[in-house]
Amino acid sequence: MTEEQAKPQGTPPPIPAPPDFPVTWENPEDGRLFWTRDRVHYPDQISPLTMSTFRETVMLGWHAAAAAYELPVIGPRGILINHYVYTTMMPVVAPPAEMAARGKRSEEKLKATLVRLGALWENEWLPEAKEHLGFWESFDLTAASLPALNDHLQETLKRFKRIYDIHFLCFFPSALAVGLFDELYHDLFSPEGALEPYRLLQGFDNKNLEGHRVLWKLGRQALADPVVRSALETDDAARIPDVLEDTPEGRAFLAALGAFLAKYGRCTDKFGLDSPSWIEDPTPVIDNLKSYVTQPDRDLEDDLAKLAAERERSVAETRQRLNGYPRPVVDQFEMLLGAAQAATMLIEEHTFWLDYGSTYCVRQVLLEFGRRFAAGGAIPAPGDVFFLTLDELRETAATLPQMNRNEMIARRRAEWERFRHVNPPSALGTPPPGAPPDNPFMRAVGKFFGMPPRPTGNTSLLRGNPGSAGKARGPAKVVRFLSEAGKLKPGDILIAETTLPPWVPLFATAAAVVTDSGGILSHSAIVAREYQIPAVVGVGVATSAIRDGQIVEVDGDTGEVRIVSSTQEA
Repeated sequence: MTEEQAKPQGTPPPIPAPPDFPVTWENPEDGRLFWTRDRVHYPDQISPLTMSTFRETVMLGWHAAAAAYELPVIGPRGILINHYVYTTMMPVVAPPAEMAARGKRSEEKLKATLVRLGALWENEWLPEAKEHLGFWESFDLTAASLPALNDHLQETLKRFKRIYDIHFLCFFPSALAVGLFDELYHDLFSPEGALEPYRLLQGFDNKNLEGHRVLWKLGRQALADPVVRSALETDDAARIPDVLEDTPEGRAFLAALGAFLAKYGRCTDKFGLDSPSWIEDPTPVIDNLKSYVTQPDRDLEDDLAKLAAERERSVAETRQRLNGYPRPVVDQFEMLLGAAQAATMLIEEHTFWLDYGSTYCVRQVLLEFGRRFAAGGAIPAPGDVFFLTLDELRETAATLPQMNRNEMIARRRAEWERFRHVNPPSALGTPPPGAPPDNPFMRAVGKFFGMPPRPTGNTSLLRGNPGSAGKARGPAKVVRFLSEAGKLKPGDILIAETTLPPWVPLFATAAAVVTDSGGILSHSAIVAREYQIPAVVGVGVATSAIRDGQIVEVDGDTGEVRIVSSTQEA
């Protein structure tokens, strides 16, 4: 009997790897699992150090929160294939009766948390997060001895894992709250569009929106100063700090920019430890300022207040529609409305403190090892530390200066470059024989990551998930990194694989947003709704099917993107 004949009936065949993306499974059993790319968080390659650190922290944080809520999944396992992240979900294996009981307990625990989300964040989760951030800020990395730095790394990993305990303890009930509210709204009112329930969740402030308002005001300050304005209008973003240092007006503006970066500059354009923060490289911020001095004035605080007023009108109208419903239904609606409103804010707010605040601090610890390794000749340059795994970093630190990693790093850099421009498959391994479990939690997670787009059979028509209502037409600009954001002009359609919180300033420039990844609860969709620009998310192929300058039409209500012309209109 062949291996193919020995497979259980109904087991799908393995997914063939593309010719330019060879796959070698270190463990043959991994090839029998189903692996997918999480393009919402990791659209590009990441380093071995980021992946191995995340295995010991981020993924264990998922496992801890999943256990606390007794979810039907343990959590993800992750591997790097050609430097791209692939994950597989590990289900809890138990008899049907036990799984049913677990599911009931999980639902009860999640619902008990979601009604207290705001209080838990303010009174427990955020204060603890700030304590961890204070720990990192108070440690003098450059003055520490190597043994002290090693001890600090171990404490850092323990605290980083705890940060992600909190991250998932917050995210799981937040996603469920919005998912349940969406489902109840549709059950009660059968709205025509998928986005109608989200009008009741808009207009809540968060740290990412706050940071953008400060940056916008900085742009207005630059516009009012002839010296700073001239520099922003005529010089490249990378040169502007040196240019501004030459004048008193420029130095005063740089001080204001420094204050902004000190408070809001820990974020990076992509999620992970590899990318420099705005503090380390403020070029993306300056690119946004260059765009802002070309735009007409607007009051972002007033825009937020109007959005909140529209929300309150929608809430009042919906309560009128509930007249005559049984009291338990009304109570359930009010409970889920409050939970979903708190959750919508937290889905954005937590990234500022937990994701970017902690990741910046952990990156600085790893870079300190990189500086010492480079000084000792173990690696070519400090940033090359990210081409080591966490275990290799520990081994190098234990034997410095004897250990030499230069040949290994050269080999891994060559591998990185080889696969940097390929189009990795969305899935590898062996597909599961059946559909994923259908329960409120899994449906809520699906709203965050999005459903696979439906093919159209038409190369000029792309489909995704409705993200933000409205229609827009304009020239497309494909932006893969924030370093490319300077090409986005007012009226352009932003085309991206994903947008994370540091991309918020671009939403003030773009006429609409189209992303390859994400669902109605993704960052891209939430922020587009706050800026009231159309968005279609989870298109899958937008960045490869659309070219710069093509005229596209975006329909955020239907989730469709149409390529109108092959060149930019006059």
